[in-house]
Amino acid sequence: MLFTTPEFCLFLAAVLALFYALPEPARKYLLLAASLYFYIAWIPRYVVILLLLITIDYLAALWIESRQGPPRRAALVVSLCANLGLLGYFKYANFARETFLSLFHPAAHFEPLAIILPLGISFHTFQSMSYVIDVYRKKQPAIRNYIDYALFVSFFPQLVAGPIVRAEEFFADYFHWRPPTAAEWQQGVSMMLTGYIKKLVFADQFSLVSDRYFANPAALPGLFPAWTASLAFGLQIFFDFSGYTDIAIGVALLFGFHFPENFRRPYLSATITEFWHRWHITLSHWLRDYVYISLGGNRKGAWRTRLNLMLTMLLGGLWHGASWNFVIWGGYHGLLLSVERIVWGRNERTGIARLPLAILTFLLVTIGWVFFRAKTLTAALYVIAQMFTGETQNHSLLSPWQWLLAIVSLTIALAEEHRHWLTRLARAPFWIRTTAAVAALLVIELFTATDLSIPFVYFQF
Repeated sequence: MLFTTPEFCLFLAAVLALFYALPEPARKYLLLAASLYFYIAWIPRYVVILLLLITIDYLAALWIESRQGPPRRAALVVSLCANLGLLGYFKYANFARETFLSLFHPAAHFEPLAIILPLGISFHTFQSMSYVIDVYRKKQPAIRNYIDYALFVSFFPQLVAGPIVRAEEFFADYFHWRPPTAAEWQQGVSMMLTGYIKKLVFADQFSLVSDRYFANPAALPGLFPAWTASLAFGLQIFFDFSGYTDIAIGVALLFGFHFPENFRRPYLSATITEFWHRWHITLSHWLRDYVYISLGGNRKGAWRTRLNLMLTMLLGGLWHGASWNFVIWGGYHGLLLSVERIVWGRNERTGIARLPLAILTFLLVTIGWVFFRAKTLTAALYVIAQMFTGETQNHSLLSPWQWLLAIVSLTIALAEEHRHWLTRLARAPFWIRTTAAVAALLVIELFTATDLSIPFVYFQF
């Protein structure tokens, strides 16, 4: 069930109405039933996998909390193997088989297994794993009630594509729930409208360019087509994914849950390090806390720090998709992070130096998106070659209208970065807020680029 469909709007309205009509003890059962229905509406049979992982992690956490020594570690291993095993099978089985055959039996014909990726498995497995690991580290008490834990994992706003919510964040609201204030209702609706504009007006508009180009890059050779198509995808994936999380955070707020921020104007970053502090923040924090620090972080010298950065980013790249393109994309960012540590340590770039560095960072990120978007490594290398050595006679693939959208988005980002205009708008008089909401609905109605059923980019992960 896509956030952008009328079916979801009706579903949300019905769940909200029932939620506030029911007595408080019954609300968690409603939310769990609604969340499972939301999941079943997409791929019904895979709800068994979701419930299986929920049950394994629920029992593992209880066992870990009540035992000492090897039994605790054994329960942690069982939980991690269940989550990573199922994730590995559904997401990486074909990738592993294809890689093995290409290395040891290059003449063999590769016939992929007929595997359909369960919706959101990359997100809810990381969320479950963080909970069990935190219980093992004694940072989080085990949840005693099965319904409570099942709702934490399956809560429908963040179930499919995040943000990755920690147990301490979710249960802080859950166990001390209070109804959202009028200001929080306004903020939730505002974030939903912002998310819909990002997705329907901006992301889908730029997808028209990137989808056309990356379907067959050789059909549109040249330097300008390569750069503008890569720019279009960079804008598409930002508006698409941040739009989804804006809607998810807004919907959760209407139910009284405060989800963490997931994007903070990443394309204004002056370094790749800063970019990862602003882009998919919950994943960056997850990789830092459960991979980078577990590998030793920066506690074992400069070279070990760089190795840990590289391994963490390689894993982050592989998390996004089962292909060498994603591994290269992760390694590319790991290399850039390591180079930054060598050049200027962890110092923040401030003042006038930010402008050229922000432009350089944006160009480096745009180059990296080629590996993320291209269908094959051969196609990615072709596009990279065109970006630097292609003929210049062909023109930009972006229309004047799409260039205008890019400029408008930059202007809005700068205004929010320095003036916090969205926050100030939320505190404005009622008539101003109402006018802004009507204007947002009008923008969605007039400028929606394509069909409302286009999935969000991160649904495939």
